[in-house]
Amino acid sequence: MPGLFSFPNPVNETSARIVASGAVILGVAFGATGNGWILAALTYGFVARVLTGPTLSPLGRLATEVITPRLDIDHKFVPGPPKRFAQGVGAAMSIAASVLFVQNAVGVARVVIAGLVVAAFLEAAFAFCLGCKMFAVMMRLGIIPASVCEECNDISARLRATTVDRVSAV
Repeated sequence: MPGLFSFPNPVNETSARIVASGAVILGVAFGATGNGWILAALTYGFVARVLTGPTLSPLGRLATEVITPRLDIDHKFVPGPPKRFAQGVGAAMSIAASVLFVQNAVGVARVVIAGLVVAAFLEAAFAFCLGCKMFAVMMRLGIIPASVCEECNDISARLRATTVDRVSAV
């Protein structure tokens, strides 16, 4: 059971963008309808992914096991800890929206989810992860210790690996 509460490292950026696309769809659907079941599914997905990666997330499983393997593209792999942090931010926002929804503040819940949709859209469309950027700033400020993500802290290792990959591909 120790593997259940793990998060992939590295993370396939393609899968992350597919999951973000699903979050955008669910977030827009909630914003348009105000349906609590859609919000519950969105919230469950973020909590499941932050706790177990794709293991208990239907959207995560769909992305990693069905869609991504069928795409004939070069996949980029990125460090896992910033992506897990980003999932945590999504979980916090969707939980906050769920609490607001239960308290009958549906309009405010929609605003919170709109912010989540913007962040998820940036990831889905442009591979720009706001949560990852927050993670990097928090590492620079010493709020998150460098040991949490040594790879994040040492970009030279990634640059060397990329150079080696390009040379081996030739």
